[in-house]
Amino acid sequence: MDRLENFKIQIIIILAAEAVLNGLLYFFGFSSMGIVFTACLLFNAMLIVWVIVRYERDKKNRDIDISRVLGRDAKDALIFGKTGIIIYDEQYNVTWINDFLEEKGINLIGKRLSNWNPILNDLFTGDVDVVKIKDEDSVYEITRKEDAQVLYVKDITEFDTINSKYQEERLVLGLMHLDNYMDISQYEDEAKISLMNSTLRQPLVEWAKKYGMATRRLRSDRYLVILDEQIFAEILKDKFSILNLVRNNATANGVAVTLSMVFARGSSDLQMLDTMVNDLLELAQSRGGDQVAVKVYGGDVKYYGGNSEAQEKRSRVRVRVMAQAIKEAILDVKRVFIVGHKNMDFDCMGSCLCMSRICAANAKEVYIVSESGGIEPQLDNAMHVYAPVLNDRHHFITEEEAMNIASKDDLVIAVDFHNPNHCNAPQILNFVDKVIVIDHHRRSEAFIDNPLLVYVETSASSVSELVTEFIPYSSSRLDLSEAEATIMYLGILIDTNRFKQRTGSRTFEAAAALRKMGVDPIEAENLLKEDFIDFEAKTNIMKYGKLVFGNMIVAAVDNNEIISRTMMSQVADYLLNIKGIEASFVIAKTAENVVAVSARSRGVVNVQLIMEAMHGGGHFTAAALSRDDTSVAAINEELMATIKKSTEEENENESNLTE
Repeated sequence: MDRLENFKIQIIIILAAEAVLNGLLYFFGFSSMGIVFTACLLFNAMLIVWVIVRYERDKKNRDIDISRVLGRDAKDALIFGKTGIIIYDEQYNVTWINDFLEEKGINLIGKRLSNWNPILNDLFTGDVDVVKIKDEDSVYEITRKEDAQVLYVKDITEFDTINSKYQEERLVLGLMHLDNYMDISQYEDEAKISLMNSTLRQPLVEWAKKYGMATRRLRSDRYLVILDEQIFAEILKDKFSILNLVRNNATANGVAVTLSMVFARGSSDLQMLDTMVNDLLELAQSRGGDQVAVKVYGGDVKYYGGNSEAQEKRSRVRVRVMAQAIKEAILDVKRVFIVGHKNMDFDCMGSCLCMSRICAANAKEVYIVSESGGIEPQLDNAMHVYAPVLNDRHHFITEEEAMNIASKDDLVIAVDFHNPNHCNAPQILNFVDKVIVIDHHRRSEAFIDNPLLVYVETSASSVSELVTEFIPYSSSRLDLSEAEATIMYLGILIDTNRFKQRTGSRTFEAAAALRKMGVDPIEAENLLKEDFIDFEAKTNIMKYGKLVFGNMIVAAVDNNEIISRTMMSQVADYLLNIKGIEASFVIAKTAENVVAVSARSRGVVNVQLIMEAMHGGGHFTAAALSRDDTSVAAINEELMATIKKSTEEENENESNLTE
């Protein structure tokens, strides 16, 4: 093209010179010579026309054939290999394409590359090195050659079709489990069991059959399902509406049965998928059931559903077995360290005190690691009130002191948490080999590694309730003082918002047992009373409250004031007393560079799912979030978007149920 352009310019220059010379000949009277030059001028004019026509034709369809550059074999090889070449100018206009693209009917000469497909612009902005586009029935992979105005086009239609088919047909393994079905069915008559089977189990089989899954019943309440990625995409699009169907059928029948489903994906190793689904089912059930847990191999667990509270399902037999197992573990070691979560509250401290007395009753050296990780102000005040009694009966130490006396063979009992990131003494937790976990929070994916025993009961109001049930099975020498029982009672009282939330029959039984041990409810209430300064602080927080989404209140305290987590949770609880409010959120700074959220619910809105979506956690009706290096405004904006998304998904689920 450069040579043609230069040739054209040269011809024009010569033509102009001849015209000037011809004019001078006529001017000076050399007419005969002028006739000759005129003929030459006409010839040159015709030559110019020929050059222009040749140039325009060459611009549309370059006469440079790849066979002239690389030979006929190379040209045929590119066609055989389904590879195209595109050459473009500085304005990204196509100046030449090879025969392969012409045979595919791709006519780009003289056109901008973006006119073919806008995604090609990504190649020139440097965002990507390779793009994939679809043109009619073909798929092409396009690569840009560095330091050159050349694109390589590879026809990958066949590979893309095979790959898509492979991805759609990849194996997905799943389990469907009817929560509480076996516990309920063993006490029902045949008519009720038959009704449960027709309204709960049969819909599962029909739902699986509708989508083409292979099902196999493993036991009366559990089914193995085998499907592929294409089927999984369909049930994901359907938002797992079977959860709503089972829940509503169970409610209509008057039974507390829900459905838990888990799916393992992303691996061709069947043993790996089998391990994944079993772990996922344990995870889903420890979170309260009534939800779907999905995991791609190597990825994080995603949860769907979870729209009901965990049902009380632990039995006296399970409590006795767990109490005996914990006792045997205690007897097998020399010393025991009891740890809790950061910023210990009444429930955490109460369960620590009870487990300390259980260990002491079994004549073991026991320490409560409570002098590290922080403590809530009201609990700190109560500990000072009861210090003379508690200091005589317990050893309260720091994490550093624990590390100085601990050995690998000792035992750690972790209470009121299961996420190692929440531990108030992470060094001792990681150092000791034997760990027992006792918790009542819905289980998250982050869990203490290789615990010796796990007792996670999400249906329990508090860990104080759980450990109170251990007392009759622990030791005849076990006794609790009035101070210890009062702190445990306060743990139950606060976690249930004064017995208004997350309470079952076992909760009141535990409270009654503690009352027999000397709890004075009036004194307990006095320990929770606030002074005028705290009352004023709560009032100042509540003035930031704003009604959102019709039934929720968000109080975002953006005045840079440092507020304690206890104060935030108390305000969130108080906001639920407002008529028509189903959920409350308090956002504030808890340290100079830390912003926290305290979330509460009456039981209709699952605040745990909202907080988990923001990388927090907690319960169905009580959850929280803490994040470093951010602002109240940023967390508030993220919370609004998360609530909106959660509300939209819930509405979609209801629409699916209606359909």
